This record gives sequence, structure tokens and C-alpha cells, in this order.
Amino acid sequence: MWLWSKLSSVKWRDAWEERLQLLAGTSLVITEIPGKPTVRLEMYCQRQADAERVRKHFGGSVRAFKNRNWAALAVPQIEPIKIRDRFLVVSETDETTLARHRAAHPGRELLVIPVEMAFGTGDHPTTATCLRLMCDRTLAGKRVLDLGCGTGILALAARKLGAGRVLAVDFDPEAVAASRRNARRNGVRGVTFERRDVLAWTPDEAPFDLILANIFADVLTASFPKMKRLLAPGGTLILSGILHTSAPDLLEEGRRRGFRFTRVIQRGKWVTAVAEAGND
Repeated sequence: MWLWSKLSSVKWRDAWEERLQLLAGTSLVITEIPGKPTVRLEMYCQRQADAERVRKHFGGSVRAFKNRNWAALAVPQIEPIKIRDRFLVVSETDETTLARHRAAHPGRELLVIPVEMAFGTGDHPTTATCLRLMCDRTLAGKRVLDLGCGTGILALAARKLGAGRVLAVDFDPEAVAASRRNARRNGVRGVTFERRDVLAWTPDEAPFDLILANIFADVLTASFPKMKRLLAPGGTLILSGILHTSAPDLLEEGRRRGFRFTRVIQRGKWVTAVAEAGND
């Protein structure tokens, strides 16, 4: 087995937990350091290649590790997640299991999203809430932009819900690769996945009727002016990935930038918000 480790400020503990706890073939341990505003992140990986991928993405160090009860650290299997009466999100990919899910849930369409290095398997409150909000809307023919697409789950769901043009971007090349695999896995066409830096990039094909942004709060805050330019008149913005402690400041900045928030949902420590562009 292999151990990846990194020190971080305690204020980022929840963000690290969100992004890292369900990576395939890994188990995450977060330890607070007494008397210091610091946490130690330790991820136990079955393969050296898995540990090196984490190091490449997030820094830190990697070393071989022995004499550990690895069975106790096994990553739990994600149970199927029901999204309204529309989807069943599953992590298994073998056809026998998928056939069993289809037989057990004949009224739902499967979204097959295995656990990978990219974020977004449907089990996290931020992703699940976004999916439910999307199911509550009419997306037929709409133009959708997914900022920070991760596994591509939101973009794929948008297309399955009838969206016309769907563009999904992520800074992480692993996420873009995972999204394209998931599009093929789910038989979804008509979604474009691109590697882009959300803060530095502006698409040529705006405006969009719906913008999805399930990303870090600091990136959301910095992106408000850009999202305002990209959103069509009467369009909707769905923001998530927001810790409840960060939500008041983020929502206030959004209002200052011209957004009107029509719904704010808290699930545990996570907040999702729905907004429209106000009148200039």
C-alpha cells in the first residue's frame, strides 16, 4: 500500500473532505494537529499510481506504507441514489448489476457514474441537490453551461432532460477525460467537454439559459461577473459547493454583482443557491 500526505489549513478541512473522500481505490484520514490551525491529510492507496495521481493534482508527498489493517480502510460502495422520479445514479458498471437496477426501477433512467479521480458521483449533497433542481425545471431545447464539470454528471443529466446545446468545462484534464468516458458509458451525445480555466476563459457561444457551477466558493465569487455576462435574459444560475459558513458573504457578493437569489437550500453543512440575473 501507499500513503499520500499533505498539511493544510484547518479552514479547508471540509473542502478537502468533499473532494477526496471517495476517490477510487483510496481511503482518506484527516487529523487535526493540537494547538495549531492545521490538519494532516493522509490518503491510503492500493496502488502507487493512485497515490502519484493524487500528488500530481494536489501536491504533498507519497511513500510506501505497511502493517495496516487495510480491510478497515476499504472505500465503502456507494448505494444507488434516487433523483426525483427521473434518475437512479449508480456507480457499478457491469451489465449484470445494471440490468438488476433497471428491473428494480423501471420508471427511472440510469446515470452510471463510477467513482473516479473527478468529483461528482451524485451521493454528495451538493451534486444531488443540483440534480433535483434540474429535474424540477424544463430544460427542453435549453442551452446549458456546466462550470467545473467533474465527472460530467450534471451535464449528462441536462442532456438526458432534453437540453439542446450543453457545454461542460473543467480545469482538471482527469475530470475532462472522466466526463467523456461517462458520456460514452451512458450513451449520451451532444455534450462538449473541454479543459478550461473557469477564471481565465470566456466562451464564444454565450448566452446560456442555464449555468451550473458546483465548484469552490472562492472560484464562484470570482466568477460572478463572468457568469452575469454569460447568462441569457431570464436564464437561471444554480450554484453549489458552498459551505454554510461561506454562504452569507458569497450570496451578498452575488447580489452586489447583479444576481437575484430566488432559492437557497441547505443540506447539512452545504448550501445550494438558485439565482436569476437582475436588471442592470
